[in-house]
Amino acid sequence: MASLRDIRKRIRSVKNTRQITKAMKMVAAAKLRKAQDSIIAARPYAQTLDQIIADLAARSGDQELAHPLLVSRPVKRAEVVLLTSDRGLAGGFNSNVIRRANRFIYENSALERIQLSTVGRKGHDFFRQRGQAIRKDYGGLYQRLNYLAAREMAEELT
Repeated sequence: MASLRDIRKRIRSVKNTRQITKAMKMVAAAKLRKAQDSIIAARPYAQTLDQIIADLAARSGDQELAHPLLVSRPVKRAEVVLLTSDRGLAGGFNSNVIRRANRFIYENSALERIQLSTVGRKGHDFFRQRGQAIRKDYGGLYQRLNYLAAREMAEELT
């Protein structure tokens, strides 16, 4: 049977664990709130983008008015933009995304050129360790996620 000292030590240990868990929940709630605020702030941009895409799609019915981005043409080159997390703790997300990107690169190796850009440390580290050429790494993008960062990235990729 456990002594009184062992029981008190165990109670103290459980209290400390409870305190750490509570602090972790508070940090997670703050991060979630920040992410939700970012999504709410991006809504006007997303709505405008939806409207632009709808307008382009409506015009694409007439070939004379078709937007160049909506016209089919043979694929000669491709760029894979790999979005992974900076840290683990994402379940199978990172491994599934990396596996799919690997498969795409392998299946399309006949193309003239395939380039790889990475967002997130996990994907960047994976391909760098395997000697894959990375055209651009958008490291730290998640910390400065806003319209200007998205616009810069879009301009570089198009």
